[in-house]
Amino acid sequence: MTEEPRFVVLLGPPASGKGTQAARLREELDLPHVASGDLFRENLKNQTELGLRAKTYMDRGALVPDDVTIAMVMDRLARPDCADGALLDGFPRTIAQAKALDEALAEQGNGISCALNIAVPDDVLVERVSGRRLCRTCGESYHIKFSPPKRPGVCDEDGGELYQRDDDMPDTVRERLKVYWEQTSPLIDHYRAQGVLAEVDGNQSIDAVTEDLRAALAEPCQ
Repeated sequence: MTEEPRFVVLLGPPASGKGTQAARLREELDLPHVASGDLFRENLKNQTELGLRAKTYMDRGALVPDDVTIAMVMDRLARPDCADGALLDGFPRTIAQAKALDEALAEQGNGISCALNIAVPDDVLVERVSGRRLCRTCGESYHIKFSPPKRPGVCDEDGGELYQRDDDMPDTVRERLKVYWEQTSPLIDHYRAQGVLAEVDGNQSIDAVTEDLRAALAEPCQ
């Protein structure tokens, strides 16, 4: 670790393996894993002021404003375990959020030290997601190519029927990727312009991606 707090942003499209790599990097860097989804669930569960504000928008199907999301993130980063920095996953999602985060960190004399982008071709991502199958009874997860059941369509654990979620349908996955490229991919250029971007090929084995991420972090991103 460096003497200055180290804030690392993990970027990548849906199914790029961010969650898996974030868990590994958290141990590698000895930094807390700050995931936006976890923050929303925590604030909603605990009925915090920010959680209640977010709920008013969510209940009517509206997007939660950036200022509420930013406040949740900065509240989390203000906790003692983030004194040495944090690994940010799922935030920022837009340029507006990235700029707001930059400003909030700058007020504390900090900034993003490295943005790691896990790059995976769209066709590979569609294959990864659309191949998922779940057991209707026990919820066991399979993949028709990478971790298939012993018998097609049948769960190894209890013989239950395997099904494909609507969210995992190819057309749905492509729509999610379209939204990602429109809203989130500009962050790549944002952090590249700041000189803190490191790109890693995510179309490799999990271990190979981890090694490349570790190598990228070993070099100064700035």
